[in-house]
Amino acid sequence: MPLSIHSYPRAILHIDGDAFFASCEQARNPAWQGKPVICGKERGIAASMSYEAKARGVTRAMRLSEIIRLCPDAIILPSDYETYSLLSKRFYAIVRRFTSEVEEYGVDECFADITGLRQVYKMSYEKIALEIKKAIDTELGFTFSVGLAPTKTLAKVGSKWQKPSGFTAIPARDAHLYLKDLPTEKIWGIGPATSALLLKHGKRTALDFAGSSEAWVKYNFSKPFYEIWQELNSRPVMALNLDPKTDYASIQKTRTFTPSSNDRDFIFSQLSKNIENACIKARRYRLAASEAYIFLKTQDFDYYGLELRFSRMTSVPFEMIRAAKEVFDKIFTGKKQYRATGIILTKLGAESRQPDLFGSFQKVEKFMKIYRGVDELAARYGKHTVFLGTSFEAQKFGAHLTERGDDPERKKHLLLGETKRQRLNIPMWLGMVS
Repeated sequence: MPLSIHSYPRAILHIDGDAFFASCEQARNPAWQGKPVICGKERGIAASMSYEAKARGVTRAMRLSEIIRLCPDAIILPSDYETYSLLSKRFYAIVRRFTSEVEEYGVDECFADITGLRQVYKMSYEKIALEIKKAIDTELGFTFSVGLAPTKTLAKVGSKWQKPSGFTAIPARDAHLYLKDLPTEKIWGIGPATSALLLKHGKRTALDFAGSSEAWVKYNFSKPFYEIWQELNSRPVMALNLDPKTDYASIQKTRTFTPSSNDRDFIFSQLSKNIENACIKARRYRLAASEAYIFLKTQDFDYYGLELRFSRMTSVPFEMIRAAKEVFDKIFTGKKQYRATGIILTKLGAESRQPDLFGSFQKVEKFMKIYRGVDELAARYGKHTVFLGTSFEAQKFGAHLTERGDDPERKKHLLLGETKRQRLNIPMWLGMVS
């Protein structure tokens, strides 16, 4: 018997890729199906692993040396983020064939609202969800897990319920069955600190929290957690964000390199390249930063960093690099081996074009005109076609000089007219054509 419409005041899907990066690689090369595949060779740790690798005990962030001891037949690959991003766009496009209301939540997951589409497709919400899953699985060549529920929070619970390749429908009337044994820390949006606070109040499970009185929740928690409480009680209050992302609270760029080094010029060059990358992203969204945080990570995984404050909001790497150079020796010492550098741009806002009394406006305009040209060259010929001299060492030697410096498969098989800096928006072909 079909479920009552009251079981789905709204019909929300959460669609989640199963071991997405590793699954992309298995789809690229069918010979790797059923084998332990690990992505992250360039970082020296597991960034993503297939379910076959997980079954052998491989976990996220596990070091490659440990993986090889645990799983000597593992297929360890450099991450191919370009291909993963392109396949992600294909994933969203398939979902949008069924509904225009899609929130791109992550590279491997999205929310979709299918409310009211039962009449359009002449089938139940469950059947629509399964048709979407079938289309994605078939066309991309690997599986996704899907949750159907009246709210985003419950749909998230559903997509995690059966993995891989699961489908779980949670109608409002049955929500308590899925929440009664679910620890509060497994609820989307509830972190360890809030979970610990709930435990102090005797709220161990999601159902314990959902069963709390509205007045108690409002008194003890802020608005975001009140919204989670409402969603657990099948009240859809979190709207889907259908707009593409156009702004950021912060922008972070970091890069691990191998082997580790204590060469000052090389380390600073890696930082310079990260600063250039962060500024590229800021300019793409017409943003500028008034503050930034630079950091170095040692081979022992210790972090050393400093905050930078700029006299005005900027997205010009030259200005940030000059500020970083002035304080670099406060966080760098030749006695330590370093494995990564990074920068976080903060206090972001719209690029300023306000003239001033001291003539710096003309200087800023000159720099921005230069970087508009740099960005046009990058769009035409590939990223980092033009770069600063301070980034030369990082550009010349790349991030990895050992066997971890392997190129992703996509860069090894260039199509006619492509270069390693610039490629067509074609992610891969499935298997090798002889």
